[in-house]
Amino acid sequence: MARYHIETYGCTANRGESRAIEQRLRDGGHRPADGPDDADVAILNTCTVVEKTEQNMLRRAAELESETGDLVVTGCMALAQGEEFAEAGVDADVVHWDEVPAAAMNGECPTTTPDADPILDGVIGILPIARGCMSDCSYCITKRATGKIDSPPVEENVEKARALVHAGAKEIRITGQDTGVYGWDTGERTLHVLLDRICDIDGEFRVRVGMANPKGVHGIREELADVFAENEELYNFLHAPVQSGSNDVLGDMRRQHQVEEFREVVETFDDRLDEWTLATDFIVGFPTETDADHEQSMDLLREVRPEKINVTRFSKRPGTDAADLKGLGGTLKKERSKAMSELKREVVSEVHESMVGDRREVLAVRPGTGDSVKCRDGAYRQVIVQRADERGIEPGDTFEAEITGYEAMYTFGQPV
Repeated sequence: MARYHIETYGCTANRGESRAIEQRLRDGGHRPADGPDDADVAILNTCTVVEKTEQNMLRRAAELESETGDLVVTGCMALAQGEEFAEAGVDADVVHWDEVPAAAMNGECPTTTPDADPILDGVIGILPIARGCMSDCSYCITKRATGKIDSPPVEENVEKARALVHAGAKEIRITGQDTGVYGWDTGERTLHVLLDRICDIDGEFRVRVGMANPKGVHGIREELADVFAENEELYNFLHAPVQSGSNDVLGDMRRQHQVEEFREVVETFDDRLDEWTLATDFIVGFPTETDADHEQSMDLLREVRPEKINVTRFSKRPGTDAADLKGLGGTLKKERSKAMSELKREVVSEVHESMVGDRREVLAVRPGTGDSVKCRDGAYRQVIVQRADERGIEPGDTFEAEITGYEAMYTFGQPV
């Protein structure tokens, strides 16, 4: 678990984004530090309203880089003038707001516990289905806090989901350290059974499945893909973090799966679903990663073309085995991260560009910046609809939207 320090500059919208970032970090078991000196990661949410502000942001970024373990820069200046931080010699991950939690978590699992009450956040119900995982990743400190998988019975989780729907949830987010291994401790792999049962609950709602490591999904990939195909309540979305395209690096990471197993998961979902979103993660600059290993990761990204990609530069977590390895230089990690991030933008932009002109049914799930609302289509792609108040749209509404444009992380839509 990471200790984080977050600083926010600029307008109310930036402050709102920082609150959302912090909530996701806390939900993942990460905790605020007393200050940058005590933090594993510092997050700088920037403003770029005038030239003086830009200079202040560059100066503060340089200060934070020297005071903390790792630096993540986001916000308006990061999006509009992100290259200026590198040009100023600041070693930082420069990312979109939505990418900050993944960048800060260093590839680690979330730590939400199943014994906590499910949470209703607006129209989003958060349902932790299990605690712990079956992995022993060499870079992850979360395992020390959570231990092996502990799965409550299917019926218990179904009742929690039913309670969320009755309380007004329109989107249920299934969470856990590794949802793919749900039920392993009972001798059965039952994620697909649980999802099928939740989809039978009376009501109008969608279900998003949280992170599932490729090894756990691989053993039930056909059953799981069939459940997705048979239940329209399920978003056609799978988050399966591969972390590397090199089997040698995966072995050093102790990731349990191999690249071919990840490919087989993707191929199975491709066969069963007409349209779906693959989300995955890559850790760049693991201590044993060679140039050839990095190229294998780049090749895998080009091959499977996931629509949501978290790129994280490796950083050491105290008490983990990987922390004892001799690390790669910061410059090399930065170069590899930049190359993969550029390829990521190319892949994601291609998907979003292909959506322009489509009409899709979307569910409004959260208020956006200003008078906008964040929506999700059936494949969990984000669609921003502006002038929501004027159009009488609020979270919980389902409607048809035409995709009119896109940015790096989302598309824009208009109700039709």
